[in-house]
Amino acid sequence: MDIRELLLKDAMIMDLKASTKEEAISEMVHQYFVTGVINDEDLYKKDIVAREKQSTTGIGDGIAMPHAKDKAVQRATVLFAKSEKGVDYDALDGNPVHLFFMIAAPEGANNTHLQALATLSGLLIDPTLVAKLKQAQTPDEVHQLFADAQAQKEEKDQAEEKKEQQAAAPASSDRPYVVAVTACPTGIAHTYMAEEALKKQAEAMGVDIKVETNGSEGVKHLLTADEIQRAAGVIIAADKKVEMARFNGKHLINRPVVDGIKKPEELITKAVNADAPVYHADAAAAEEEDDATGSIGSKIYKDLMNGISHMLPFVVGGGILMALSFVIEQYLGGPKSTGFIFLNNAGSLAFAFMIPVLAGYIAESIGDRPALMPGFVGGFMATVYSGSFGGAYTANVMTNAKSAAGFLGGIAAGFIAGYLTIFLKKVFTKLPKSLEGMKPMLLYPIFGLLLVALIMFFIVNPIFAIINTWVTAFLNHMGTGNAVLLGIVLGGMMSIDMGGPFNKAAYVFAVAAFTSTNNGNLMAAVMAGGMIPPFATAIATAFWPKKFTDDERKAGITNWVLGFSFITEGAIPFATADPLRVIGSCIVGSAIAGGLTQFWHVSVPAPHGGLWVTPLATNAFGYIFAVVIGAIVSGIILGMWKQVKEAK
Repeated sequence: MDIRELLLKDAMIMDLKASTKEEAISEMVHQYFVTGVINDEDLYKKDIVAREKQSTTGIGDGIAMPHAKDKAVQRATVLFAKSEKGVDYDALDGNPVHLFFMIAAPEGANNTHLQALATLSGLLIDPTLVAKLKQAQTPDEVHQLFADAQAQKEEKDQAEEKKEQQAAAPASSDRPYVVAVTACPTGIAHTYMAEEALKKQAEAMGVDIKVETNGSEGVKHLLTADEIQRAAGVIIAADKKVEMARFNGKHLINRPVVDGIKKPEELITKAVNADAPVYHADAAAAEEEDDATGSIGSKIYKDLMNGISHMLPFVVGGGILMALSFVIEQYLGGPKSTGFIFLNNAGSLAFAFMIPVLAGYIAESIGDRPALMPGFVGGFMATVYSGSFGGAYTANVMTNAKSAAGFLGGIAAGFIAGYLTIFLKKVFTKLPKSLEGMKPMLLYPIFGLLLVALIMFFIVNPIFAIINTWVTAFLNHMGTGNAVLLGIVLGGMMSIDMGGPFNKAAYVFAVAAFTSTNNGNLMAAVMAGGMIPPFATAIATAFWPKKFTDDERKAGITNWVLGFSFITEGAIPFATADPLRVIGSCIVGSAIAGGLTQFWHVSVPAPHGGLWVTPLATNAFGYIFAVVIGAIVSGIILGMWKQVKEAK
């Protein structure tokens, strides 16, 4: 792909007016909005600022590369901006920034776009190109400079590919050989700049190097076991987690990704001279566990969220297909139609993986990759295997075991598998070094699976089967008053932090009840409660526009769609700017909506979809009225409570 397709001429700013970092970001984001590259100025700016909080993208030498990847971006684009006077951008070298490259990548960016962005990032390491860009006066000049640089780089890459192929074979020369991994949180810019800097410096030093990149387009140039074994040292230049166990026993330098860009000579020298500690995978895992920051509660929440984030695609995808199948069954073809059978089976199969995936990735968050397999199996046992005291012992996913532990048992399986793996790592640290290779391939899988299976079969399944039976009986026999109270609590929780721990706790509780009982009453409560914040902000900005900024009014329009689709996070920018009024008003409306769904006996047999799944509700009008009433109440409270003087 030609880089000039990303560098839009009409998006370039050849004379940036901003004098501060905040002004520069706002000016460039607004230019993106004006040219139609993004459709949500607030969302994209929020993600740009969030990336800057992780670490500045002012990489030094007068260059900054702010970047974000989100749903506001309509097409992959790079905005070039030049400031004659320079901007204080908190750059790593403390100097003003003159050249800006704001990278916008859509959520569904294809590999072609990502590779082009990677190429662009690598080009900016060339000081000659940077110097020429500082002198460029027109967008046409900028285009031509990048076209020439890209052509030169492609020729150079072909030559380096031949060298890499030679380096992959057993070394026949005296040139030292090192390996490296580069990675940054978004995987768009710094990952590839660090790669290019390390390769360029290695060539200048007469060192052979292979660099693995962990970027947005996945892992590229994956290091093989033989290459790692032959290397004199390993360089990790990364700001996110990379697979570390494979470097066990090697001299390893672990630095932020920016050091790969700014200090490649230092890193390569240390790697060549083996001037770094020897990495021990088991000791490192134990140390990570001992040094984990934050409270026990925050650690548990992080591990749980890792499982839930991996599980949600199965919930949403499977749930929506099942919902569509019910529509076909009820209105189009009946229970024997091909459409119903196909969609229902597809959704059911996704649901069959839901709890194993949840458990597996909770375990992986705690005990890393060795915990993944026992976590998956433990989660699987929670759904289809019975306990030791009755029920059919079966591995058939289409069979309902009489005492399966269910959703709660899956969560327990994940934590059990994760901490058992940490225990096994500590136990096996005392084994002879000659047995190191047996741990990941033999010892962890066998003992991890054995222990998790024993605990699930003899302890967890029997206990949680009793709990699930009690929960099912409680929900089925709950009076209207108790149901309304529970709906009020769950609905209100959806607005407390709008996607945070309280929101997720309420949602997970409703999903657990739904999967255990096939009763969608509580799903209706949390779904209605979760739609209120975006609807409330949309109503308030529409009827009290003078109390909100221009950006907030634009976001309010978007929130009509987000509310309809059960995307609570649309209200987060409002809550961030004015937490007391926004969260307070939304909790009231969400609690009302959640309670009304239970009062009117609304049941929604789908775990997602918002108002799109209204045809599936047992009381469709009750579902709609609950949402409308809650949204109007919250919108009026917010609009009247909001102060005019706070608008900008």
